[in-house]
Amino acid sequence: MMARDAHRRGERDFRSDGRSAQQGFTLIELLVALMIFAMLASAGVLLLGNSVSAQAQVKARLDDMAAVQRAGGALAGDLGQAVPRITRTEAGTLAPAFWAHDDGEAQPVMQFVRGGWDNLGDLPRPSLQKVEYWVRQGRLERRTYAQLDGAAGDDPAALLDNVEAVTLRFRDAEGQWREDWTPSQPDLLPKAVEMTVTRTGEPPVMMRFLVAPGPVEKLEGVEGAAGA
Repeated sequence: MMARDAHRRGERDFRSDGRSAQQGFTLIELLVALMIFAMLASAGVLLLGNSVSAQAQVKARLDDMAAVQRAGGALAGDLGQAVPRITRTEAGTLAPAFWAHDDGEAQPVMQFVRGGWDNLGDLPRPSLQKVEYWVRQGRLERRTYAQLDGAAGDDPAALLDNVEAVTLRFRDAEGQWREDWTPSQPDLLPKAVEMTVTRTGEPPVMMRFLVAPGPVEKLEGVEGAAGA
């Protein structure tokens, strides 16, 4: 009898322990688990946010570099095909083949004529094109003319944004760099052009471009000696 009672008590204790194990976690255990989950979730959100921010910064930087490369490509293409063609402005005054200004937004920073203008539509226009580069409202703009003499310019195309200043230098036939280009001969072209672009929040970018060969400068002393 005593052995039977002990056996029954053992069964009741085993069933009681089994029911306690099936009841789940305590409140403290749940709170600790929730805290750990919240910490992991916060770390994941922070990591994802940093990754998205880094990707956005990289994309913005790549877009900026691409814009600088596009602007440099446009300048290299235009200057590499420059021709010594004297033109007339919209007011009818003569303009030298290549001239530059540093008068702010009132004048283009550079104007010249380029060749090699494709005419895929067989339009009644020349293969030469007058090109201007402006700095207006914080943008470096490229403006072209359908006709060389006396015509109005087309709508400008923005090449770079957030431009604070553009500084130019010109290399002459003697290999010297000059701050301005005011030759005595109106059809002279510089040998090369250096452009330094200063933009907001960015280090200055210096670009150098070769200019297509132009006429040789006529020296008055040499001509007088040859005539004598």
